[in-house]
Amino acid sequence: MRGKAARAPVSAAPYEEMKKRSREENADELRPEYDLRHLLRDGIQGKYAQRYQEGTNLVLLAPDVAKAFPTDTAVNEALRLVIELGKLSRPNKQTGAKAKLSRTHAV
Repeated sequence: MRGKAARAPVSAAPYEEMKKRSREENADELRPEYDLRHLLRDGIQGKYAQRYQEGTNLVLLAPDVAKAFPTDTAVNEALRLVIELGKLSRPNKQTGAKAKLSRTHAV
């Protein structure tokens, strides 16, 4: 027996933990308010798959916001306007000594 390590007996407990649980055992984990049959009943599989593949960002609008914009083009135009307005209203990033230096040396 020299040079051989003794093996401890293997219990069935780890095997029992690794077994897949039945559907009945898994069914109780989801809260009733998250009933997927109800939540997904109107879903269409692959509805946005093509847009996703094209790299389009999808954003869910609140109902009141969606009413204000009849099309995706209208939303994009409004957002582009917001971006441009943001560029106009930003203060000059130069502050302190650099700003004074550039104003005094302006030709």
